[in-house]
Amino acid sequence: MEVLERNGDRDEGIQGVRVPSAVYHDKVAFIQTVREGISGSVVKQAIHALGDNRELFVRLLETTPGNLHRFYKRKALSRTDSEEVLDVLRVFYQTREVFGDGDKALRWLNTPIPALSGEKPLDLFDTFEGRRLVREVLRKVEYGEFS
Repeated sequence: MEVLERNGDRDEGIQGVRVPSAVYHDKVAFIQTVREGISGSVVKQAIHALGDNRELFVRLLETTPGNLHRFYKRKALSRTDSEEVLDVLRVFYQTREVFGDGDKALRWLNTPIPALSGEKPLDLFDTFEGRRLVREVLRKVEYGEFS
C-alpha cells in the first residue's frame, strides 16, 4: 500500500502511517476503514508521527503505559479504537495542512493556545469534543482569525 501519494505538490497522507490516504479527506473512506478496523501497528506509527506522544494514546485507548505495546500486535483494532486513532490522525493531518509542514504543526500542537483556555491542542486529542474544538481553532487560524 502506498503510504504517501503525491497530487501535484500536495501530500495525500502522513508519512510513515499506513492507512489509506483518502481517510484524511473522504468521509466514506474514513467510515469504511473504521469498519474494517485498522492494524495495531498503525498505533505505533501514529505515536511516532505525533512526536512520540505515547501518553496521548494511553489516554485515547484507555490502557496503561505497560499495556500499550499490546495494541501494536493486533491484526485489527475495534471500531471504537480505530475511529479514535484515525480521527486523531485526521486532526494532525489538518494541522499539518494549515501550517504547511509536520514540524510546525507539532510545535503548534504542543503550545498553549489562548483560544483553547491555555491548553495545548495535543492535550485535547483524547476526546471527541477536544478534537472538535481544536478543529474549530484550526479553521480560524486557516482563515486568518487567529495566528
